[in-house]
Amino acid sequence: MTQVPGNRVLLADIGGTNARFALADTGAEHPLLVDSVQGFAVADFPSLADAARHYLETSGIAADAIRQGVFAVAGRVDGDEARITNHPWVISRKRTAERLGFDGVELINDFAAQAMAIPLLQPEDMQQIGGSGWRKQPDCQHRTYAVIGPGTGLGVGALIVRDGHQYPLETEGGHVSFPPGTPEEIAILDRLSAQFGRVSNERLICGPGLVNIHRALSEIAGVDPGPMQPADITEGAKAGDPRCMRAVDVFCAVFGSIAGDLVLTLGAWDGVFLTGGLVPKMLDALQHSGFRQRFEHKGRFSPNMARVPSMAVVHRHAGLLGTAAIARQAATGEQR
Repeated sequence: MTQVPGNRVLLADIGGTNARFALADTGAEHPLLVDSVQGFAVADFPSLADAARHYLETSGIAADAIRQGVFAVAGRVDGDEARITNHPWVISRKRTAERLGFDGVELINDFAAQAMAIPLLQPEDMQQIGGSGWRKQPDCQHRTYAVIGPGTGLGVGALIVRDGHQYPLETEGGHVSFPPGTPEEIAILDRLSAQFGRVSNERLICGPGLVNIHRALSEIAGVDPGPMQPADITEGAKAGDPRCMRAVDVFCAVFGSIAGDLVLTLGAWDGVFLTGGLVPKMLDALQHSGFRQRFEHKGRFSPNMARVPSMAVVHRHAGLLGTAAIARQAATGEQR
């Protein structure tokens, strides 16, 4: 078994599809140990504890070598418990710690982790969308950042920096009602309302949401596209399929509108960070679409929005990076 120093913490970033694990060195300037990252399908395990034990065993780490865990989950953390929004896992902090033999487990929302990654991001970890750039500022300055990202669902969060302290804001903003901005989007909303009743932003801006947009456009055109996956649409758009291209355009425009609304809601004038599994895959589309136009198109606040950076996060493990930052913060005794 691998010998593990005492300042190591087990990390997890649990989404609706994938579970990623890694180790953190809480005494290091760069706490995420990138070489330790492994990913598994959540459907392959009955619980988080089972997936974590599998990670430790396959990594050759003794069961008693690690005593703490920080786990980011794609769902609301309510006291001792968290439910994965797009997967049936129900996670108990206490039971998970007992099953792993840990002294303690911290559960956090996955977009709190995405938010905490922001101060650790390097220039190569981001791509600028639009004309306004971003550069890291000293922690002593007051800053408010928005974070939003489509994957299996739509995550939303924020990072508030005050007096040298970093406070991640946990939200379920992906479930805010969808506000259409064009006649075409109203027609899409009509189709989705017939299917879902209430339509949230997540019904459009995530992997399944891209499929929902394509199907709605197909129904408007009187065509049945048959079963499709998000990759079918992105690949179809690259190949020049008109309806797939339109679905991607609508996705990017709506994403931009929602991201801009988030900036206004939070007062996140210091920037919005676009993260989640779809962003790196759709980077070119985001850069050459109506994303930024709709982001800035906010009436009397359009001049203000033009100065707000929108940065696509391309770091492969941003969720784990932020989880490592939280583990280091806990180890130093700083309160969130």
